[in-house]
Amino acid sequence: MSRRTDMDMTVGKPLSIILKFTWPLFLGNIIQQLYNIVDTIIVGRFVGDKALAAVGSTGTLMFLFIGVANGMVTGFSVLTSQRYGAKDEEGVKKTFTNGIYLCIVLALIQTLFSIFFLRHLLVWMNTPESIFDYAYAYISTITLGITATVFNNYFASLLRAIGNSKMPLFFLMMSAGINIFLDLFFIIVFGWGTFGAAIATVISQACSAAAGVTYCYVKVPVLRPSARHWKLHMTTARKQFILGLPMALANGITASGTVIMQSAINLFGDVAVTAITAANKFSSIINMGMFSIGQTMPAYVGQNTGARKMDRIRDGIKAAMKIFSIYSAAAAVIVISLTPIVMRIFFPSGTDISVYVPYAMIYIVESAVCYIALAMIFIYRSSMQGAGFAFVAMSLGLVEFVARLICSSLSKVFHNYYLAVGCDPIAWVTAGVLGMILANIVFRRLRRSWEDTKALS
Repeated sequence: MSRRTDMDMTVGKPLSIILKFTWPLFLGNIIQQLYNIVDTIIVGRFVGDKALAAVGSTGTLMFLFIGVANGMVTGFSVLTSQRYGAKDEEGVKKTFTNGIYLCIVLALIQTLFSIFFLRHLLVWMNTPESIFDYAYAYISTITLGITATVFNNYFASLLRAIGNSKMPLFFLMMSAGINIFLDLFFIIVFGWGTFGAAIATVISQACSAAAGVTYCYVKVPVLRPSARHWKLHMTTARKQFILGLPMALANGITASGTVIMQSAINLFGDVAVTAITAANKFSSIINMGMFSIGQTMPAYVGQNTGARKMDRIRDGIKAAMKIFSIYSAAAAVIVISLTPIVMRIFFPSGTDISVYVPYAMIYIVESAVCYIALAMIFIYRSSMQGAGFAFVAMSLGLVEFVARLICSSLSKVFHNYYLAVGCDPIAWVTAGVLGMILANIVFRRLRRSWEDTKALS
């Protein structure tokens, strides 16, 4: 195999490897959330509180579209990670090119879906009439540019699969700078409102995708395919699709649950929607640790699955749980303490935020006390995905969906705000516990199958 320029996660201490790999991802995700917040601040201050509520009300739809895309491309790259761990350079290059073909199909399907169904989804979500046009302008532009997002996430996922978490951070920083500049230019100079914020996001994603493909071709030999690798290998593509589809469905099911939750929250008016939009932007920064470990574990477990090192897989999961048990407790304290202060930055000076804070704090407190369950979901689900058990991991998404559906339905029946914002924490606890149980079963069976194969050889 050509000289390694990235991280071999099949050797070394699991705790230190996971920390080293996760740190750039965490920093990158923080930067992404910060520029999303800047996006929101610019919209709130220069377009108005109705536009701020509109951007917030479409957050769950963005999670749906982008979550499905992320699930698919992560699934495509899981096979890359396993081939890399098995020292199979030909296999890595085949997964690279086949993944590109699959990404083209994925982007086309998502674009067509958004054209035909987006407006109906906003109506079904009870989007308040006062913010409907703002919301549609924003989310329709984002989804029509989903191709840029798909390929940006694909190249970042490929680099993580072979142990490189630093370059995706660099590309993200570049994208953030472009996005913020274009936000200010399109909204303040051109007066394009929420459409300007959305088009800035699409352009920045396209620039990051272009940087990613250039880096892979120039600097990463193992991701530099020859002409023969560009043939569509149906066996490889089928495996990638089988890995990607359940991960996409899992994210889509989870996102659908959040859409249902948003439909319940929307019934409490634009003040509640605006409050949760602002509070959620801050809490999302704190939650990036959980999201980052969710990006780490498919690469770590994938490489060690390819190398057939079960002890390292188990040690890595234990190390991740130790790290994020501490992280979850600290995050809860920080977000509960600072939310009333941080919320001020989202509104024009002179705004009476005391109207918004009560709505926001109920949501924040209910969520924060369950952060450990959210960490469990990311760790166990991503570990099972990395080992190739994507359909098992998908069941966690189904559990989250059902929990949110029941909770949101009850909140609508009783018009109870506590139940509406409790959809997330109830879903996290239910799926987190189930994830722990399923992961133990899955890895126990995987170990036995490896032992049986070794005994027969």
